[in-house]
Amino acid sequence: MTRIDIDGAIRLHNHWRRQFINAFAGGNYADMPLSEHSSCTLAKALADISGAAAETSDYRELIAIHQRFHGLANDIVDLSNNGLGDAADLLLPELNEASHQLVGQLDKLRAAQNR
Repeated sequence: MTRIDIDGAIRLHNHWRRQFINAFAGGNYADMPLSEHSSCTLAKALADISGAAAETSDYRELIAIHQRFHGLANDIVDLSNNGLGDAADLLLPELNEASHQLVGQLDKLRAAQNR
């Protein structure tokens, strides 16, 4: 099993989320290097996990939460780029909740790694 640096993943995720929220507040998604989510380091780390660890329900749930988080971020960008900033605004609380769920699931994964 490839282990991931959970604390590092949480730090990078929180940094990315703050950068995204700040870009949204400034209305400059196009200038944000991660606006297409192609540089998500957590996604790359999760893709490297294999074997029995990749078959656990905790891992599958983490993948689902991570995909939901980025799906919401994509929806926010799409709405904003199409002149629907007010609708995009309404998704920010959901993005924040998905972010908290993601960090919580990473904590669960850390506990499983430490067993």
